[in-house]
Amino acid sequence: MNARDAAEGQPFSAELLFTDGLPQMDDEVGYRGAQAARAAGITYRQLDYWARTELVEPTVRGASGSGSQRLYGFRDILVLKLVKRLLDTGISLQQIRIAVDQLRAAGIRDLAGTTLMSDGASVYLCTSNDEVIDLVSRGQGVFGIAVGKVLREVESELVELDAQTPDAMDELASRRAARTA
Repeated sequence: MNARDAAEGQPFSAELLFTDGLPQMDDEVGYRGAQAARAAGITYRQLDYWARTELVEPTVRGASGSGSQRLYGFRDILVLKLVKRLLDTGISLQQIRIAVDQLRAAGIRDLAGTTLMSDGASVYLCTSNDEVIDLVSRGQGVFGIAVGKVLREVESELVELDAQTPDAMDELASRRAARTA
């Protein structure tokens, strides 16, 4: 974590992975685990495991004990969906962890123009069309995942979820208020 991240209270991974090319989302608005899992197309069990093993941690609010609820931001759900896509293609969770760590280390700012390529065993990060062509011509890139397309899918899923439950934070707060009253 760099000094600016610590000062702003931002997790290192969120700041580096996601800044440009994303819709302006309020960092204080979060989606409960079930909603995040649904938007990412994963099970709640996967979501819980990935959070506990620090593959994808919620940036809005983490679990703080029994009965607490994690809240995932838009950027978290995008990473969840990318991890799911890579798993669906047969990439091992170990290789996915390496790829996520490489994204964090690279400090990629514009994920909308990024493509994740794989040969079925390793994952390569391509930030230009030339890099994609080079990988394919060398036989290293068997398939690719355009991050911008996944970003738009997550956006539309969340818009649909928001329409069904307009204010997830207020719903949670109202339940707590009713319980304590």
